[in-house]
Amino acid sequence: MPAFFVTATGTDIGKTYVTAGLVRACRRKNRAVTALKPVVSGFDPLSPESSDPYALMEALDLPVTALDRISPWRFAAPLSPDMAAARENRSLDMTDVEGFCREAIATRETVFIEGVGGVMVPLTESDTVLDWMASLRLPLLLVTGSYLGTISHTLTALDVVVRRDLQVACIIVNESDDSTVPLQETAESIARFSAGITVATLPRRAKDADFDSLLGVIL
Repeated sequence: MPAFFVTATGTDIGKTYVTAGLVRACRRKNRAVTALKPVVSGFDPLSPESSDPYALMEALDLPVTALDRISPWRFAAPLSPDMAAARENRSLDMTDVEGFCREAIATRETVFIEGVGGVMVPLTESDTVLDWMASLRLPLLLVTGSYLGTISHTLTALDVVVRRDLQVACIIVNESDDSTVPLQETAESIARFSAGITVATLPRRAKDADFDSLLGVIL
C-alpha cells in the first residue's frame, strides 16, 4: 500500500490539517489507513486535545491512550525538536525514528507520516527533517500556504528536496487565513516552476469533497 511523508515550507502551514483530512477521505473510501506524527514539540500533556497528534487520532477514531502509537517523541517547548529535547535533557536518535516509521510502512495500509515544521528544521544534533525524509525515501506531500511570499518559500523548499533526489508526489497549496493573494493564481505560478509536479489546492474551510478530490490526485 502507498506511503507518503507530509512536509511543509514552514511551521503552522497546515500539515496536520491536510493529513487528518486525507485520513478521513481514506476512511470514507474504506481504505485501511494510518497516520503518524512521530516527533512533536510544543506538546502539553495536560491538554492533549489541543495537539496535532490528537487531531490525527481523532481522524483515525483512536482514543487518547493511543498517543504513543502516533507520537512517541513528545516535547513541551514550542521549539525545533533538537532544542526542545535539550530543554528536557533528552535527545533524539535518527535510527530510532526511522525504525519506528519503517514498522508502519511495512503494514498493508495507506500510511501518512507527518514531519515537524519545515523541510530544514533541525531534528537531532546532527540531522534535519530533510535527512529524515532522505532516509525513508517516501514520496513527499509538500504543503504550502497562499500567503504573500509563499511562491518563493515553496520553490526554495522544492529545490532543496529535489537536490536530495526526493520525489514530490504533490504540492498542496492550503489557502491561508486572511490571504491577500488569489489561491488559484498562486498555484498556477508555482506550477510553472515545478517541473511538472502536480500542484493541488485546498480552499479555506475545505469540505469532505475537497479532500476526496485531493486523495484522488495523490493516489
